Amino acid sequence: MRERSGVISCIHEPPRFRNQRLEMSEAATATLAVPVNERDHVMGPPNAPVTVVNYGDYQCPGCQKAHRSTEKMARELLDSVRLVHRHFPLVKSHPHALRAAEAAEAAASQGKFWEMHRLLFLRPDKLRDRDLRGYAKEIRIDLETFDREMASGIYADRILKDFYFSLNHGITGTPTTFINGVCYPMSGTELVAAVKAIVEEQVAKRL
Repeated sequence: MRERSGVISCIHEPPRFRNQRLEMSEAATATLAVPVNERDHVMGPPNAPVTVVNYGDYQCPGCQKAHRSTEKMARELLDSVRLVHRHFPLVKSHPHALRAAEAAEAAASQGKFWEMHRLLFLRPDKLRDRDLRGYAKEIRIDLETFDREMASGIYADRILKDFYFSLNHGITGTPTTFINGVCYPMSGTELVAAVKAIVEEQVAKRL
């Protein structure tokens, strides 16, 4: 993985996936504009040979499908993959996506991002404020703090700022996934297959 001028570029890419990546529309960005940083929600070892960055929306059906696949993949490739989630709530078409992302951030402030993240994707039809509070109770975070942060909207501006920044850098929809800094126009089992192939390649290079 090479980092240059704030852009992460992929050095190696399995040939069988190269043509699929090149079929991306011109509107899509080919490389990750913002490197993984301390603000990101990360699961997996920092020295993993493969980093998967997902831009997602909790009301997006495609994201829900992708979540199931990536969750399974994370269990299978525990030491080889680092997963990163970034919010991209499509507020015009998904009225509850922003509040769900806020709830995830409120949970993150208490060290429970991934627990909330999983519940939000498991129950996409129940994302109203009362549902979000129920999830907060379920994962056992401090409800008084959660209620205060959700009422104040302290995370909304940051989420929307990141959304528009990503939009300006070519992210046009969800799910959008980058593997080692390169955008892959696939999800579900195809994405998992691509990740596994890259993991095998990178591990072989380390031997």
